[in-house]
Amino acid sequence: MNLILRTMAISALCVLTVACDVAEPAASPVDGPAVEERGETAEADDDGAEAQASDTDAGADADHDETPSDADGLDTDLFFDGALAEEVAIQDCTLADGTETRCYAITIAGAPANHDVGPFCPDTTATLAAEAGIWFDGDGVYDLDGAFILGLADLYGDSNWKLYDDDGNVYITDTPEAFAAAARPDVDPAYQNHCVEGRMEWLENGEPVPTTVLIPVTPVLGDGPTPAGGNLGVTLNGVIIAAPAPVDAILSAYTIAAFDDCGGHINPVDGYHLHGARGCSEVGDTVDGETPIFAYAMDGFPIHSPLDDAVVTATGLDACNGHATASDGYHYHAAAVAENAILSCYMGVTIEQAERGGGGGPRGGGPPGGAPGGG
Repeated sequence: MNLILRTMAISALCVLTVACDVAEPAASPVDGPAVEERGETAEADDDGAEAQASDTDAGADADHDETPSDADGLDTDLFFDGALAEEVAIQDCTLADGTETRCYAITIAGAPANHDVGPFCPDTTATLAAEAGIWFDGDGVYDLDGAFILGLADLYGDSNWKLYDDDGNVYITDTPEAFAAAARPDVDPAYQNHCVEGRMEWLENGEPVPTTVLIPVTPVLGDGPTPAGGNLGVTLNGVIIAAPAPVDAILSAYTIAAFDDCGGHINPVDGYHLHGARGCSEVGDTVDGETPIFAYAMDGFPIHSPLDDAVVTATGLDACNGHATASDGYHYHAAAVAENAILSCYMGVTIEQAERGGGGGPRGGGPPGGAPGGG
């Protein structure tokens, strides 16, 4: 009898061990950049474990519901150190389909935690590609070197393009006043034929613009694609993903709203924000045929970097550039940078505000939105 009991005990222990292995979260990325440690310290975890052991099962479940790092969906531990302006909180919210649920309140810092902002515009028509940023217009991605500036009239078939003086100096918005005049919807005529760039020090108080968004704790797939507008998501290095830049309006004013090499730029209201996925906030390893995660969409599903065209064809992405894999579950892939649209639609259900086109805005600032010179 004792032998039977010992055998049963060992079997039970094995079952518990396997169950614990399955329940453990995925290991932190080893090859990706340092990420924000959003969980509690080891000492606090130990204290929490002791407290949980003394609580009732109901109390333990309640604690679990309120702990961001424990919930399904968005992994708050993936954010870079410095990417978040505040601790992540969880609050009640309502999805666009009327479902009452819980959402993360995430306040991103508004400046990339892992790289400098810029450069943007070239100084002269002799500037090299490495010394300036990029431009993309829905058709292509261009290095903003001097040769690009010289070729604008040919590129867009309009002889009115001339962003430089007779000495080869590029007209750039080089003061806060010039930036504001060129980045507004009705571009001041004095700043047509300018390369528009903003600087972080020109923002209010010279500080980045934090933005708070609400993202469902548990992502829910909807009945089909819904259009994406307003803020589209947040990057792991602390930047808002904006809707496509208003390229037609920018070009009609004979301006170029320069992006830096990471696909972001600055406007006076939203500060620094992203329009193209260039691999600057990626985290973690990948399996063959996949790309790393770099952001989360407003519906709570991960956004991975763009796939090569050949892989897209073989993979068969859905209407919103998403698919489900055994390793990563359902996730999106950003569109190619040239397309000027990281996401065009959601397959998941967003909160009511996001469905209406907002999805969160600058904390203490104006509503999200674009302008021709700095959308």
